Amino acid sequence: MNTDKFEIIFKRYLKKLAKRYQLFHVLSSISREKYGERISGSIIYALLSSIAVNFFFQPGHVYASGATGLAQIVSALSIKYLNLVIPVSVTFYAVNIPLLIIAWYMIGRKFTVFTFITVTLSSLFIQVIPQMTLTPDPMMNAIFGGLVMGVGIGFALRNNVSSGGTDIVSLLIRKKTGRNVGRVSLIVNILIMTIAGMIFGWRYALYSMVTIFVSSQMTDAVFVKQKKMQAMIITSKPRRVIRMIHHKLHRGVTIINDAEGTYNHEHKAILIAIITRAEFNDFKYIMKKTDKNAFVSVADNVNIIGRFIEDD
Repeated sequence: MNTDKFEIIFKRYLKKLAKRYQLFHVLSSISREKYGERISGSIIYALLSSIAVNFFFQPGHVYASGATGLAQIVSALSIKYLNLVIPVSVTFYAVNIPLLIIAWYMIGRKFTVFTFITVTLSSLFIQVIPQMTLTPDPMMNAIFGGLVMGVGIGFALRNNVSSGGTDIVSLLIRKKTGRNVGRVSLIVNILIMTIAGMIFGWRYALYSMVTIFVSSQMTDAVFVKQKKMQAMIITSKPRRVIRMIHHKLHRGVTIINDAEGTYNHEHKAILIAIITRAEFNDFKYIMKKTDKNAFVSVADNVNIIGRFIEDD
């Protein structure tokens, strides 16, 4: 079979496979996304998570959060009870497969494709990067491993890429309840650490809980997209401002007409909008373009009761 004929058959096979699993439409739509941001999020998370696992968690016998910690437990169990060495990279990949299937249907297909890339790169880096003992102190390993892992998770989520594992569960819960990712993940991971403590000893389980706490705090610190801000705008050009917020940020606006200032007695409108921290720079640009003389007050990290649409 010549090369050209083989290439034609191979392309036909790929098209049939893509059509069967509805991937062709997904990949076509992804081509319009900012590849650079998402791919960089995947690569940076994969690199940081592999450093956390191979430089801190494994040498310090500390269990990580989420799917990584579960993968460590499965790997340790295989050695302890089956006398069989299953690498963490393999168990990590196996744990994520069913969660990726759930994410495909319940979160989004573009989201899942990039998460699959992230999980694949993470497994590869964990396997390729050699283990290195920087310190034998389990507490130091717990703290610095949690810092590195938390930064990686937050950076991935900030670029609309999930690191897989319980982060998928956390995002599903956040869409329903609005709770912070790190806090939801903390609750889920405490259950995992309880299992680890019962099997391998409470000392290292407690160190692992330190890792989970540090990681969740770093995730919330880096992943600012989930933090809400309330903007109150006093403007003489309400229609123009509303139109730009609708068009550029896709956010709703509440308008209060016939507001009067007590100093100059000018009649203006008051606009109230809820945005995310990640949208704040775009919001400032919009205000400069639409009404640079408007008075704007922004309250940081407000609590929301009611429906607030999260971007996929």
